[in-house]
Amino acid sequence: MLAVHLENGVVSIVCRPRPRRLKGFALIRLLCGGICNTDLELQRGYYGFRGVPGHEFVGRVVEADSPVLVGRRVVGEINLACGGCDWCRRGLGRHCPRRSVLGIVRHPGAFQEFFVLPERNLHVVPDHVSDERAVFAEPVAAACEILDQVRIPRGAPVAVLGDGKLGRIIAQVLAAHGAEVHLFGRQKPRRPSSAAFNWVVEATGAPEGLRQAVALTRPRGTVILKSTVHGEVSLDTAPVVVNEISLVGSRCGRFEPALKLLAGRKLRVEKMISARFSLSEAPQAFARAAQAGTLKVLMLGQGGGGPGSCAA
Repeated sequence: MLAVHLENGVVSIVCRPRPRRLKGFALIRLLCGGICNTDLELQRGYYGFRGVPGHEFVGRVVEADSPVLVGRRVVGEINLACGGCDWCRRGLGRHCPRRSVLGIVRHPGAFQEFFVLPERNLHVVPDHVSDERAVFAEPVAAACEILDQVRIPRGAPVAVLGDGKLGRIIAQVLAAHGAEVHLFGRQKPRRPSSAAFNWVVEATGAPEGLRQAVALTRPRGTVILKSTVHGEVSLDTAPVVVNEISLVGSRCGRFEPALKLLAGRKLRVEKMISARFSLSEAPQAFARAAQAGTLKVLMLGQGGGGPGSCAA
């Protein structure tokens, strides 16, 4: 089968054996995958990554222990938890110290024709939700996590810093919740007033984003951190201490509210798709995703035996 390989900043296409399915896992055929900023950070050296990237996907289950899953379209949570530690018993497997992470930490990602994930990680996609809409489930879930972590009243002004892929999704999710969202970034360069918001979401993907977010936050306000940046981020902590600002790290989220939002009409994620490539065009897809102003780049799964497929 075809697989995308990332090593030393180089994206290439390789042929590799179809993965073996273990008990409790499903074998999934990729239908559609999305390149996110974390994938680009992996290319730049984040986590010292080497292997198959990709964690935003829609796939079709080919084999599974559960017959009800076979043939169904699914999306999947990316953390593979041990299931037995204290964190897992508390329902917080996303923080399991022994976890691996799809396409990021010790588990091959979804940017290959076939891949495996635990069946307990999978969520069936409603029939009326298209592949190109469902592929946004993981970033929408990450946006929904903010509302699980922080109580934001309806109608409250919220600043979202960063108008890239994740920032725009966060803005849409918070607006659907009823917040008064103010989105700032390259496409919306108007500078907001200092110390103007009780809630600020930092999704710039840039090292200076945290400093900007703190400057925007009122005393005793909250900064929600969404950026994953390769390298160290410097910050003058004095404003954080003096103004008693809370910093909340925010990562993955629950898929149930994400799929519910995607099944409705409040999110307009399809308008964020900048380009589509086949899996065999992964180097070009990553190059396009890294261009300034590009939003979501999709990679479509290979047709069996079609152009670019590995020889049998």
